[in-house]
Amino acid sequence: MTNQPPISDARAMGIEKSQYMEMALEDAKSAALRGEVPVGAVIVSKDGKVLARAGNRVVELSDPTAHAEMLAIKSATNSMKNERLLDCDIYVTLEPCPMCATALSFARVRRIYYGAEDVKSGGVDNGVQIYEATSCHHRPEVYGGISEHISADLLKDFFKGRR
Repeated sequence: MTNQPPISDARAMGIEKSQYMEMALEDAKSAALRGEVPVGAVIVSKDGKVLARAGNRVVELSDPTAHAEMLAIKSATNSMKNERLLDCDIYVTLEPCPMCATALSFARVRRIYYGAEDVKSGGVDNGVQIYEATSCHHRPEVYGGISEHISADLLKDFFKGRR
């Protein structure tokens, strides 16, 4: 028996859109207006305080690691003056990629709530499934499908406009 928390589907648990996912969606929309892939992330403390929020800035910063989750992690850990985000949750509009999933594990995030699945490049429920690896030391609880259609539509519209 592993110590891994169950990876659950938010729809099955009755979890609806939250104010935090709404903030993440706002950041994703802002990212799209800047020409970035529309992904937004919000990190929240256990008492509900927003510690950080960000949208993708890969193009703007010429940095392939400037994903919304990575920027939010950096901001939250800086404000807390701690490399660990114990008892914190992240709301992100797209399933985290392997890089972001690993960083969220290293930061010891408690829960990940995400919108759209990333069938090609996901690192949580799709793709390499970082938290299934025996080498993974911390496995956050994961809840997908929150504002899934809105998140997916943002991405579809963005890429349709690029073609």
